[in-house]
Parts: sequence; C-alpha cells; structure tokens
Amino acid sequence: MKKVFFLLLIPLLYLQLQAQPASGPPRIVFQMVSGDTLAHKALMRQLGNITSLQPDLQIEVICHGPGLEMVQKDRSQVADRIGQYVAKGVRFSACEFSMKERKVSKEQILEGVDYIPSAILHIARRQAEGWSYIKSGF
Repeated sequence: MKKVFFLLLIPLLYLQLQAQPASGPPRIVFQMVSGDTLAHKALMRQLGNITSLQPDLQIEVICHGPGLEMVQKDRSQVADRIGQYVAKGVRFSACEFSMKERKVSKEQILEGVDYIPSAILHIARRQAEGWSYIKSGF
C-alpha cells in the first residue's frame, strides 16, 4: 500500500515543482490586436506605469492583425514612445503572417521592431516558458 501511495505522490510532486514561479523579475508578453489608437496609447501608459515600478521587467509586445498598425511608420501615433521603450529594452514584434495578409513590407515597420513568423505560436511559446500573458486593447 505504501508503494502505491508513493507512486501516486511522485507525479503530484512533479506538478507542484512545475507550478513554482520562476525566480527573477516577471516576464510579460502583451498581445496587441487592436487598430484603435486609444488602445495603443493606453498600452504606452501601462508600459510606463509598470516599468517605473520595476525597470528590470522583461516585456514583449506582439502586434498582429489590426494591431500591426501600431508599429507601422505611416500609421502609428505612438512611434516616439515605442522608440523610447525599445531603447529601454522592451521588445516589440510584428507578425509576418499579418504583414503578408495586409501587404505590409518590413520597410513600412518602425525601426527597432522585431519580426516573428506567427504571433499566436510565439505567444503560446512564451506562456509555456512561464511568461505572463496580457491582452491589450478594448
């Protein structure tokens, strides 16, 4: 009976260890899917708030679908703020699937913005790595 108990206990202990939070500062991935410029400005305020409290955060903003407009040179109303956050280490990424679908070239994307093949897969990978997920927009 004791052997069965211990055999059942091992998977539970393993799951408990997997659920432990990672040490160090939180890592946050934001998903921006809105083309609404008010949502873009709200995200910039949120980034300012959280980085003022904890400047060592790892932050990544994933832009896809209509949210791609936030990182487009000719459409972004927050380009200056994005540049400031990139300089502080915040990563902004544009989805190449969305770029292809919307016929947006890399030349149309702001300097300092990275590219990822698939926004959804990238976000899922980040979550599997222990990143916290926040959906941006209204």
